[in-house]
Amino acid sequence: MERVNIATGAPWEDKVGYSRAVRIGNIIEVSGTVALEDGKLVGKGDAYAQTKRILEIIEDVLQRAGAKMENVVRTRIFVTDISQWEAIGKAHGEAFHAIKPATSMVEVSQLIDPDYLLEIEVSAVVE
Repeated sequence: MERVNIATGAPWEDKVGYSRAVRIGNIIEVSGTVALEDGKLVGKGDAYAQTKRILEIIEDVLQRAGAKMENVVRTRIFVTDISQWEAIGKAHGEAFHAIKPATSMVEVSQLIDPDYLLEIEVSAVVE
C-alpha cells in the first residue's frame, strides 16, 4: 500500500520527525493538533476558539489527504483543564453533530506550550 505523509510546516514536524497526517490505503491518522495560525496561537485562554481553530486545521489536512470530516471515525481530545469541557464540547459538537465519531476527552497535566489548552487527534476512513 502507498503511504502518503502530509506536512503543514509546523516547527516540530522535522525536529521531532512526524507528519501532521499519514494516509495508508483508506486509513488516515491525524497527529495531535493545536490552534496555530502562521505559527501563532489562536484564542489564547479561550478553549472554544482554540477548538474551532484546531478543527479547521484538521478539516484542511483531511481534505489534503482525500477525506472529509464525515470520514472521521474517532477523535481524541487532550485538555489541560477538564472544567473547560463544555466549551470544547460545544465546538466539537458543531463540527461533528451529524457525524458523531467515537470520542475521548482526557485531562493531561500539560501540553508542549502552557498556552495550549487542548490538542486533538483524529482517525478517518475513506472508501
